[in-house]
Amino acid sequence: MDTRFELGFTQVEPRVFRRQVEALSRLGYRSLGSSELLAAIEGPSHLAPGTPHLVFTFDDGYEALARHAFPLLADHGCRALVFVITDYVGRENTWDVQYGWRRFRHLSWEQLGAWQERGVEVHAHGATHARLTWLSDAEVSEELEKSREEIRARLGVAPAAVCYPFGAVDRRVRDLAVRAGYTLGFAGSVPRPDGPMLLPRLPVYQWDRSAVPLVLQRGGLGPLARAAARLTGRIAVGTALFQRVSGRRYRR
Repeated sequence: MDTRFELGFTQVEPRVFRRQVEALSRLGYRSLGSSELLAAIEGPSHLAPGTPHLVFTFDDGYEALARHAFPLLADHGCRALVFVITDYVGRENTWDVQYGWRRFRHLSWEQLGAWQERGVEVHAHGATHARLTWLSDAEVSEELEKSREEIRARLGVAPAAVCYPFGAVDRRVRDLAVRAGYTLGFAGSVPRPDGPMLLPRLPVYQWDRSAVPLVLQRGGLGPLARAAARLTGRIAVGTALFQRVSGRRYRR
């Protein structure tokens, strides 16, 4: 969600996002927060009948969201979930490989607190964006517990949800996330949901300039989108390898 060039399939131009939010609003879509989503998972009767629902999620918590996405969502009465990397709040994304030769700044705690009051929920994306499936039990617990406690201490609300960095999650990581206190877990474009701690998401890709995103029109990912999801996963492995070789995840 930035006007500057960056390599990445899931970057959406602000004007395209505006057109999509406005179209979804006209169609009567209602956005859910984390507590409403959890209630809906436990019993669909919690949802208003005949009303289409969705959940807006944003990974990493980049500062451009406060310029282009959050004000638009607030104007339309929409809720959103943003997943932040707690060791990098207010800093540049030096944890990531510069595929597009640019650095991007993350939202500060002050910005996150202000938007939290306007309906943007702040949830966890780990402390350092480490690939959790490559870590020991103790390291996974540290990533998950540290990020949850930091958000609680800074913003006064312990996050209910975690977005697993790189979408990498297995049974062990899922169980450790539950032990750390999370009740919702978001992965990548996994084939099907497996309870509230393994929720799939539908990505909106850079080439999708439709007023209503294609994933909502089709009810799922098309062949091109599935191929892009697989390629994105392979690129993400490159970032994780960079972190491992450079020791970047331990940098403070």
